[in-house]
Amino acid sequence: MDALSGWWDDYFWASVTVAQVFVCSLVFMVVFGLLGAAAKQSENALANNLANAYTVFFRGTPEILVVLLIYFGSAVTLTGIARLFDPSIRFVDIPPFWAGTIAIALVVGSYATETFRGAFNGVNPGSIEAARALGMNKVQTFFYIRIPEMWRLALPPFGNHMLSLIKDTALISIIGLNEMLFVAKQATSTTGKPFTMYIVVGLIYLAFSSVITFSVMILENIANRHTRRAP
Repeated sequence: MDALSGWWDDYFWASVTVAQVFVCSLVFMVVFGLLGAAAKQSENALANNLANAYTVFFRGTPEILVVLLIYFGSAVTLTGIARLFDPSIRFVDIPPFWAGTIAIALVVGSYATETFRGAFNGVNPGSIEAARALGMNKVQTFFYIRIPEMWRLALPPFGNHMLSLIKDTALISIIGLNEMLFVAKQATSTTGKPFTMYIVVGLIYLAFSSVITFSVMILENIANRHTRRAP
């Protein structure tokens, strides 16, 4: 434990960074997943084809490669656009935090797209017909009937997506984000004790994963409380 002396603060703030990346990427992942699921169920051929291309590409490409492509690709694009207005500009990029957040959200969002699509398909048609009989329009039916029933069906696999998301935050260290693996690498080069430094990272990720797992269990109990039969 002496090897960790002086590094606890670094690990703490790196953990905070991981939590921030997780929360932001979770929001983007839900948005990407819902948009993808809606496009796949759309009768619009263009939207349907774009959604299929999205899921095929991001599910079939290594995640670390997606992180690199988003980070360096965005830099090339932004630099090119900036030079149109000011040729003296040499380089423009987006922070590693946002590049990594969007990259892992796109990857996990491609899996969430299929989860949400399947959950929407599992909504009881009778519930939708009852909503229409009560005079609800499509927007009201979507938010009051389809979304609540869809979430109940999607929660178990969605929990797995959240676990994938928290673990994928480790990939962002490759583009220079000061997160836990980045700190562990610096600590290892200073102390010469890689096992100690990386085992701390593993324990912190295990703590994050445990919190997510128990949170999903609680949410599942809440979502399914009305389906339980009275004794």
